[in-house]
Amino acid sequence: MVLTDREVANYGSMAAETSAVVRFEKARTQDAEALTEVQRRAFDDDSRRFPGQAAGDHRESRSASGVGGPPGYDSVEWTLWAMKAGIYYKILAGPQIIGGMILFDMHKRHFNLGRIFVDPGWQNQGIGSQAVRFVEETFRYVKRWSLDTPAWAVRNHHFYEKLGYVKVGEEIPKGLNIRLYLYEKRTP
Repeated sequence: MVLTDREVANYGSMAAETSAVVRFEKARTQDAEALTEVQRRAFDDDSRRFPGQAAGDHRESRSASGVGGPPGYDSVEWTLWAMKAGIYYKILAGPQIIGGMILFDMHKRHFNLGRIFVDPGWQNQGIGSQAVRFVEETFRYVKRWSLDTPAWAVRNHHFYEKLGYVKVGEEIPKGLNIRLYLYEKRTP
């Protein structure tokens, strides 16, 4: 999806606060390799930051380097599947793909933010916050947003909470040894 000039101006002004001007477009199949590579770098970086947690036996998927991330994070095939199964956006800085996000329509005005990732070199510039605000604004009719994130990912907890998400529970998915925190945001 390409933003109108007004929307670009609005998101550009938000970006000015953080110095990163980005735009959001629907991902296309030709973007799959680049999105997979950015996703791999982002999740592998988290694994390196939390070596006893993120890369432990509880991770579903590991790259050749032994670090890990969520299912399919380093698979072009999974990225292509996600483009068909959900609503996949790429985050761009100029022509460069620097991140992505995947939304799943759970029906009854409920969306799940299945994944959001930003290349490590572009993190801590407000891009993730811009991305979440973009989807919430784009899909104004959605009244309930949900997501999950690992219990060890304290940085993620702070990120979602500052955007108005509330922890509503915890779960350990069947067959995995990872505790997930469940977050939700309801809008009027």
